Amino acid sequence: MVEYRTVFDAEVVFSNGGGLRTDGFRLDVPHPDVTDDEVAALLVRHLGLLMVDEVRITNRTVVEEPHKGGRGVEPPASGGRRLVELSHVITDGMVTLPNWPGPTISDWLTREESRNRYAPGVEFHVARIDMIANTGTYVDTPSHRFADGPDLTGVPLDRLADLPGLVVRVPAGTRAVDRLMLAPYDVAGCAVLLHTGWDERFGTDAYAAAEAPYLTGDGAQWLVESGAALVGIDSINIDDMTPAAAGQRPAHTGLLAAGVPIVEHLTGLDALPPTGFRFTAAPLRVAGMSTFPARAFAVV
Repeated sequence: MVEYRTVFDAEVVFSNGGGLRTDGFRLDVPHPDVTDDEVAALLVRHLGLLMVDEVRITNRTVVEEPHKGGRGVEPPASGGRRLVELSHVITDGMVTLPNWPGPTISDWLTREESRNRYAPGVEFHVARIDMIANTGTYVDTPSHRFADGPDLTGVPLDRLADLPGLVVRVPAGTRAVDRLMLAPYDVAGCAVLLHTGWDERFGTDAYAAAEAPYLTGDGAQWLVESGAALVGIDSINIDDMTPAAAGQRPAHTGLLAAGVPIVEHLTGLDALPPTGFRFTAAPLRVAGMSTFPARAFAVV
């Protein structure tokens, strides 16, 4: 579905005095033929402005661009239920994190070997996988960071499955997702998914480049204070991995201390609307493990 945004300058005059001016403001619009009056109404609603006397729109253009979300335009009805895959495929030897071992996938019982165990014409295949927990798209639980935190068996399903989803579109070239970038969103009870587009580099050396986007500690604290249920990202790590960060991992620390699960190495977030979907990333219940791959998906 083609989506549109409008780019414009605006001057807002308030009935009780004062004003507001914006230059080059970008706003989701429902169709390319939107009028200045419609844009003015969308701007007022999007910003939650009160006591507006007049809005003057100038220098306006319409561009074909995916919606970023907001209060102005509701997500369109899809006309049906749609499932969206959000996990990387796990393959033999794949690289998720540089210098961390990839999985080894093999046969434990081949079809040929199984024929000696069952009746004529009956055969089965049983595979085996040897891997570290941090493989592909995976969920971090509090015990990943804290020895006394709940592990995969202790995180309730209402933190992992059938959550209302919200996508934060991170502008291209932006590294740090901070409190100011998150402030416009109502994240309470939601799976907050940070769409950076970095997943396009997955499986290449560029995936671990220093420019990889991340969530700041301040941004993580805002998400906790605002009641986010889960936070995911399509980058190599939710924290800054550069040497300058000195391995401090403030996003992991803040989120997991508050019991907020983290999903790393998501993919396909560009296929989701800004809101109006349900998100699930439920790993196996393995006692004593803090991290494990999950099949992350959304129901739109």
